[in-house]
Amino acid sequence: MRIGSSIFLIALGAILAFAVQAQVSFVDITLVGYILMAVGVIGLIASLILAAPRRQARVSESRSVVDPNTGETITRRESRDTGL
Repeated sequence: MRIGSSIFLIALGAILAFAVQAQVSFVDITLVGYILMAVGVIGLIASLILAAPRRQARVSESRSVVDPNTGETITRRESRDTGL
């Protein structure tokens, strides 16, 4: 769930909870509105946490080896990201 859909659920829930005065025998519209608002808030918090910048570390390794057949020095450089 992204930020936009979370805000949509919060707005829809608020409309159902506070603006709609319809009576339905098998469901409580106000309770449905509160549930949608709660789901929207949880989704919004989760979206903001997942969208936050993360600390990343870059690891670089360099290895030099002498080839015994040719006597040539071979250098291998490797870098990788280690994120959370």
